[in-house]
Formats: sequence, structure tokens, C-alpha cells
Amino acid sequence: MSNRVLILFAHPLFEKSRVNKMLVNSYPAGVTFHDLYEHYPDFNIDIEKEKDLLTEHDIIIWQHPIYWYSCPALLKQWIDLVLEAGWAYGPGGIALKGKSVFQVITTGAPEHSYQKEANNRFTIRQFLAPFDQTATLCKMNYLPPFVTHGSHRIHKEQVNEQADAYYFLLEHLTNNDPDLEALKKYNYLNDWVKENQLS
Repeated sequence: MSNRVLILFAHPLFEKSRVNKMLVNSYPAGVTFHDLYEHYPDFNIDIEKEKDLLTEHDIIIWQHPIYWYSCPALLKQWIDLVLEAGWAYGPGGIALKGKSVFQVITTGAPEHSYQKEANNRFTIRQFLAPFDQTATLCKMNYLPPFVTHGSHRIHKEQVNEQADAYYFLLEHLTNNDPDLEALKKYNYLNDWVKENQLS
């Protein structure tokens, strides 16, 4: 089975990004890449166009850096405007029912700083709870995130490893019917890749 995968990319400083540039070059053929800041620099989102894109795809990816423990402003506006009541949720809102969604995120801080006793006080999964609930309200399957931590200090070899892992994940999702319940058991989708990339 093949799935149509849509990446909604939101990075207001993409030209200064190191990790996301590598990840962006890791898409297998057939994946739709949609750069929100390129299309909507004035934040004037074409809601109907975005709805059409969502309808045409099976798996949705929100790819973005973590900005103040959330997503960049344009992606938040996209969620606010595109996921309308009566279309995405609420009475009659079944347009996205059964589709899968997850996040591909980068953080400046290392993974160990996202713990209860560390300076950020919460885990990445806890910070992503609003996105989880948004997807659930829209009757979508919310999957664990694919995360690259420590983007300010990560070595080039590590970035390459992340890019390879991301390619492997996208290729699998595109060409296979994923076991959603199995994927949901992982903290990060990176962990699933580590178990399956060399098997």
C-alpha cells in the first residue's frame, strides 16, 4: 500500500537553519513538500487550498523548530484558520478522520534538558500535548514526533544520521501500511527507526 505524505514546513529563518536544511534534502520521491513561510510570507493563508492539500494526502507532517516550547507563529495560524469547525471537527467535521499526523521538530537544547528535574521542566511529549489534542479532536491518528535535539551543537555526522533516519521513516510511511498502534508505543519515532533501519 502506498500513502500520500504531506509535509507542512514552517521555519521563519530557514536560510539560517543547519539541521532543517539537511532534513529537507531527505525526502524520497512522491512526498509533497509545502513551505508555509514561502507561500504565505504575509500570513494570508489560502484556507481552501490548504484544505484541498489535506484532503489529498493520507499522512500529514508538521515540520518545524521549537519556538518558545511550541511552533512558529505561521503554523499556529494555519491550525487556527484551516482546521475549521464543521470541517475538521465538531458536528459534520470528518474531513480528516482516519488520517495520521505527527511532528518533525528540532530543538536547540539537548534531550536531557527536557525532563522534570531539568531546566525546561517538561518533556517534549508534554510540550506537544496541545497538538496531540488538536489531532484527536479532528479524529486523526497522532503519532510520536521525530526529534533532533541540540541543533546548535550537533555534529555534521549526527545531522547526516538524522537525515538518513528521516528518509528511512518517510520511505516506510510512503510505501507501507504502518502499524499505527505499534508506532504509538514509542516515545520518539527516532526510536522506531533505530530498531528497524538495520533489520
